[in-house]
Amino acid sequence: MALQIYNTLTRQKEEFTPVEPGKVRMYVCGPTVYADAHVGHAMAAIVFDMVRRYLIYRGYDVYYATNFTDVDDKIIRRANETGRDPIELANYFSQKYLEHLADLNVLPADAYPKVSDEIPHIIQDIQGLGEKGYAYEVDGDVYFRVLADDDYGKLSRRKLDDAQTGTRIEEDARKEYSGDFALWKSVKPGEPSWDSPWGPGRPGWHIECTSMCLHHLGETIDIHGGGNDLIFPHHENEIAQSESLTDRPFARYWMHNGMMQLAGEKMSKSLGNLVTIDEFLETHSANALRLLIFTGHYRKPVMFTSETLDGAERSLARLRSALRPATGSASTGEAVDVLREATESARIAFVTAMDDDFNTSSALAALFELVRAANTARDAGVSGPFFAAAQDTLRELAGVLGITLAADAGAAAPGQGVAVKPFVDLLVTVRGDLRTAKQWALADQIRDALQELGVAIEDGPDGSAWRFED
Repeated sequence: MALQIYNTLTRQKEEFTPVEPGKVRMYVCGPTVYADAHVGHAMAAIVFDMVRRYLIYRGYDVYYATNFTDVDDKIIRRANETGRDPIELANYFSQKYLEHLADLNVLPADAYPKVSDEIPHIIQDIQGLGEKGYAYEVDGDVYFRVLADDDYGKLSRRKLDDAQTGTRIEEDARKEYSGDFALWKSVKPGEPSWDSPWGPGRPGWHIECTSMCLHHLGETIDIHGGGNDLIFPHHENEIAQSESLTDRPFARYWMHNGMMQLAGEKMSKSLGNLVTIDEFLETHSANALRLLIFTGHYRKPVMFTSETLDGAERSLARLRSALRPATGSASTGEAVDVLREATESARIAFVTAMDDDFNTSSALAALFELVRAANTARDAGVSGPFFAAAQDTLRELAGVLGITLAADAGAAAPGQGVAVKPFVDLLVTVRGDLRTAKQWALADQIRDALQELGVAIEDGPDGSAWRFED
């Protein structure tokens, strides 16, 4: 089956056909950098990192760009509150966000455009819209003429009157229409500004992404991504600007991820119900966050609770359990054949799931089936090249999701190992006694509980040994 992607523009799954065969140009809206990034930002970054990784796995040459909005009302307000230069403040949080992306195992983008670096392109694009009758200037401010765009609202499926409902519209009697939005804002005290044909000022929010995308990826890109909270007005306005300027489709496929939710509400700075990436990584692994997100579908909301996080950590331990070394010596026979077939089936099931609009939940199910097969084969004494191939396949496919199966840094620090060693020794001894008494269920319960804590037990002819998992 060919790769199918749900296109927000058409509200249906479509076969993926890039503009240029074998190549993908992909743009994802990045953060407005005025404070520490939270796990909601991480969700968007991880989702589209997964999409990019899978496209690469399927053989595409992917050019990936994601921006920093470093000129914005929120940045200016925060800079004025703290007495810092707005651009310097934005640069600080931009660099910190890049460090977070590395911590989260997100592949570096091919381009990280910043608004402050793109001002000449933005001015040029606004001028182009004006020349075509889509923009007008009033006292140094420039607005997009919404009524001139015949198909405005096609992404969000909002009619013009409906588009005003529930949306913050800046009341300005100078506008031709209340829904017209700013392309250029004249300078105000305490704000950064740049010279323009309309006087000193700064760009509006929506034109920024249009210009950055056109400059770095071209007039028609393959995939435009972002959170579903950006569908309206941001992405709607991007389409209006871009297609009015170029007379060409802006993006073939519009992809939107669901929101990270805490206590049933979207995480946001304004609500004050967020968990920063720094705070998250103090107690949990980046791999666990990926598993939390990928257990569901990228278009759906993700519930962020202690219970769902604990479940993700247990899933990670379960995946890692398949990488314990073989203890037997069988390299041929029925058990080996079963494992070989399970390995091939897992790869097919994984690709089938991912080809269905990046169905990571089903893809993970395929990996867990492979884990079960590998652990069963180990218990049956299987070793050799087919056992190694099963483990390599698991690492490879988990890697497509950006999940690393090596132990997370600090997961079992030396000091911790020394402190818990007597207790683990005792539990392993008790488990051995239970096995001798043929109390298999209780023995397995101890093994599984230790495994979830990162302790691997290896049974051999001379007894059982344990170690912290690598």
